[in-house]
Amino acid sequence: MSRLPGLPKVAKAAIVVFEPPANIPSVITFQYNPETVSRDIKASAVEGGDRSDAFRLTGAPPETWKVEVMLDATDALVAGETVGGRGIFGEIAAFENLLAPKSATVIANTIALASGTIEILPATAPFTVLVWGQRVLPVRISGLSVTEEAFDIDLNPVRAKIALDMMVLTYSDLQVTHPGYAMYLGHQIVRETMGQLARKSVPEAILSQKISTG
Repeated sequence: MSRLPGLPKVAKAAIVVFEPPANIPSVITFQYNPETVSRDIKASAVEGGDRSDAFRLTGAPPETWKVEVMLDATDALVAGETVGGRGIFGEIAAFENLLAPKSATVIANTIALASGTIEILPATAPFTVLVWGQRVLPVRISGLSVTEEAFDIDLNPVRAKIALDMMVLTYSDLQVTHPGYAMYLGHQIVRETMGQLARKSVPEAILSQKISTG
């Protein structure tokens, strides 16, 4: 996994984590950019009615991402560098912690229940943003699977793959005052602009194809 000399520097994909009360977000940077990304997009439309009726879109299309992140400490180990005696356990834990309530919250809720509090609100997950090149999307990480592939002599993982399941949060999911609302709208405006540029070139492509095959 060593970087070859002379290759251009590639932007790193990342998950940005906003977690109150901290004012400054934390960033989980992908060690290596995934080679593939699976995206599933479905229309949000009015159900029922006659097939001849207009296809009416009711909101932003629900979109899910599946990304496989690779973590590898073997290069550092071969070079004799220290990885803190823990391999990549910390890097894996950073992703896993996005799906678990803070232990301090669990303890506080337990104490509150013991003292007679009737209702305890579930813990709020952090607000997460996927940064993928020009795409900056508010996302909800709904699940992950971890495959640990190699270990050091103390059984600390030194190579692993993490498959992330993410749902894009759109203006249909968020309040207008939520920062993710404007973030998604900005993404949609960029997507519309890029798509319009591509559509303008279609007639020229069709014309050139007719000439070459005619």
